[in-house]
Amino acid sequence: MTLVAYFCNMENYAKEAVDLLKRLIATPSVSREENAAADIMEEELVGMGFQPMRKANNVWMVDPCHDDAKPTILLNAHIDTVKPVATWVRNPFEAIVEGDRLYGLGSNDCGGGLVSLLQVFRHLVQHDDRSYNLVYAATAEEEVSGKNGISLILGDLPKIDVAIVGEPTGMQPAIAEKGLMVIDGIAHGKSGHAARNEGVNAITEALGDLQWLSTYKFEKVSPLLGPVKMSVTVIHAGTQHNVVPDHCDFVIDVRTNEYYTNEEAFAIIDSHTKSEMKARSFRLHSSGIAEDHPLVARCKEMGMTPFGSPTLSDQALMPFNSFKLGPGSSSRSHSADEYICFSEIESAIETYIRLIDNIRL
Repeated sequence: MTLVAYFCNMENYAKEAVDLLKRLIATPSVSREENAAADIMEEELVGMGFQPMRKANNVWMVDPCHDDAKPTILLNAHIDTVKPVATWVRNPFEAIVEGDRLYGLGSNDCGGGLVSLLQVFRHLVQHDDRSYNLVYAATAEEEVSGKNGISLILGDLPKIDVAIVGEPTGMQPAIAEKGLMVIDGIAHGKSGHAARNEGVNAITEALGDLQWLSTYKFEKVSPLLGPVKMSVTVIHAGTQHNVVPDHCDFVIDVRTNEYYTNEEAFAIIDSHTKSEMKARSFRLHSSGIAEDHPLVARCKEMGMTPFGSPTLSDQALMPFNSFKLGPGSSSRSHSADEYICFSEIESAIETYIRLIDNIRL
């Protein structure tokens, strides 16, 4: 392919990626309600001449030249969005173009990565002399870590050796990611009349635990992810002003680094607190990839800087090597008037291709 033809292809790929993203923005796809967006992704793959597979609202495509003897790279991004916050000025479900920016819910998180990786898959599978296989997966329920998202199809995919997750990272490789554990705490007391010296105030009982949670420092600190972080984010107690509350309920958001499993972190928290503690799930562990992995090494050769990400993605559910790399900025995610830049999508497609093309795993 001549240099002129290559750049013409890149321009067309970027234009088609943006056109697809505009359709997706105009199609509400809040987590667990992604059916219409999945229909669009399925139609797009069929229109490209592929025969995609679908399970629930997950749509994926295996390399037409798949060879079990070769390693396989998964290109993954999600089609679901959070609900729009009340402070949007623009219509979150209308693709609005202003200069280099495309506004709309899900444009940045993670529509830019979703449509860019599709074009990369489309481009690279044309060449059957590759030393690796590719799988492209547009998955659901990422924002809620739902069981009908990527977890539902892991058993249907071929053996995956490494995944690139198209979350917005400014096209810098996030090679480690904090885990997430949500804990429900209950401090118990005894009800009584507030005017008399009766009962045991559950709020007072909770204070010691709340103080410990706000000041405790886990011993092992990660060079990439930093310390384990605990935040009390919800608290409820009492029914009316003159009744001593007999229970105080609170929620703890725990972000673990790679040195602690969620089970280990929970055991430490439970042993230091008086309140009754119950973890909602242990399955969202910290995840990542070694810095000397060939894809990470290629990233560094291309001038990218590996970092640790404090935010959670479907990477936490992947039982294989993975890292996040995508256009856009994490700071725009879940915010009013979210946007992605056209230039970011065009650059991402070219960067992904340079990263993956001719890689040896």
